[in-house]
Amino acid sequence: QLNMAKKEEAFLKEFKEGPLLFMPTYKFDLYSNVYDTSEKRRKPAWTDRILWKVKNLSEAASTEGEFPEEENPISVSLNNYASHMTYGISDHKPVTGTFKLEMKPLVSDPLVTLNAEGEWSAEHDVLINYSAVPGFPSSAWDWIGLFQVTFRHVKDYVTYAWVEDDEISSDRDSKQVYMSASEIPRSGGQFLLCYYSNNLQSIVGISEPFQV
Repeated sequence: QLNMAKKEEAFLKEFKEGPLLFMPTYKFDLYSNVYDTSEKRRKPAWTDRILWKVKNLSEAASTEGEFPEEENPISVSLNNYASHMTYGISDHKPVTGTFKLEMKPLVSDPLVTLNAEGEWSAEHDVLINYSAVPGFPSSAWDWIGLFQVTFRHVKDYVTYAWVEDDEISSDRDSKQVYMSASEIPRSGGQFLLCYYSNNLQSIVGISEPFQV
């Protein structure tokens, strides 16, 4: 029924589904793995399904010159599609899917390049060098954060430095700011630096990983 609908309904045609390698998920007697034993004797069916599609952003954006039409910045692939027979509180068995999501950057080069200067430790203040591309819309509210390499969100910073308040030198090609030794983790580990732009509301530069 679903496959027939996908052929007839335009809005369903672009949706994808993984292979059905699990048993039908409906209809079960409650608290069991036995298909319907009631008077109706409903036929087993794959009524619980997961379909997905990726909105083609490139078609709309390419008309505005943001990125080429053939390059969609988002891709999704299915890693696992399965039912879970151990659940029995419904006449359906739950179905889950796990996906891999890849997002391509809309710009090939970072707007800000930064690196950790010298040896980093909690024994002394540390220095950060950075440079921005010409015309970069910097703000007094921009900051550079110290993150563990496994960070997942912009709020996961260990500490940060304001690019203006903590600036110690500046020239045509680069600028330098400092971070206080009191904020550097004594436990050490692998870290990186991220430049957060207040105007763009995003991270616009990430350093190579380095040891503290």
